[in-house]
Formats: sequence, structure tokens, C-alpha cells
Amino acid sequence: MKKLQKDQIGLGKRKSAIARVFLIPGKGDLLINKTKGEKYLQYNQMYLNKIWEPLRQLNLETQFDIIVLVKGGGLTGQTEAIQLGVARLLCKIDPQYRTILKPFGLLTRDARIKERKKYGLRKARKAPQYSKR
Repeated sequence: MKKLQKDQIGLGKRKSAIARVFLIPGKGDLLINKTKGEKYLQYNQMYLNKIWEPLRQLNLETQFDIIVLVKGGGLTGQTEAIQLGVARLLCKIDPQYRTILKPFGLLTRDARIKERKKYGLRKARKAPQYSKR
């Protein structure tokens, strides 16, 4: 594996998942945490389509290999973090891609995260059962 440049990194976040994405010229391979992307995502076609969506919109699917280092969260959160990282990195490579990707919502960070637990409650909002008598 080639040495990856630190300036050519796309950072994507979703819930508690953080993905560091690298794009290198290649033939369209996906490597997540040193594992084949298909195996890592349990051969789920929906997840794979979501990751390739930014490249598909720009017709660049077979021109880049995606290398990802991801941690935290579950597979859905990680997939959406990777997608955001890919889209952001493409905009770093060529600022004109931004006008194409923005209408599809591929550059929007989903800010919804888990709400913290409050004291006196069982979870963030679930209260103990109330008994009148």
C-alpha cells in the first residue's frame, strides 16, 4: 500500500462513527480497515451503493480506489460517515464537484446524535413508572 498523504483526507462523521477516507487513483476497489469493503459491510448492497454514490454522480467509479479507516458506531453510521468523507474529499480535489454533489445532499452532515441520559430518569427521556397509590 502506498503512503497516503495527510492533506488528501476526507473526514466524515455520523452519530459516533468517524471515518477517515483516502482516494487513490485505481480501478474502483473499496478497502475498509484493511478488509475488503464487501466483506466488512457484510455484502449488504444498500451500504455499498451508499458509499459509491458520490463517485457515481460524477461518473468516477472506476477511476479511484477508496481506502477507509473507520471507528465507532454501527455499520449504518459508519457507511454514512464514509459517504460524507468521500464527498468532502472529492470537493477538496476539485471545487467544481461541489455544485454537482450539493443538490443530492451528499455534503450535509447529519447532526443527530444520541441524547445524554438525565439524572432521575432511566434513559434520556424514559421516566420511572408513576404510581398514584
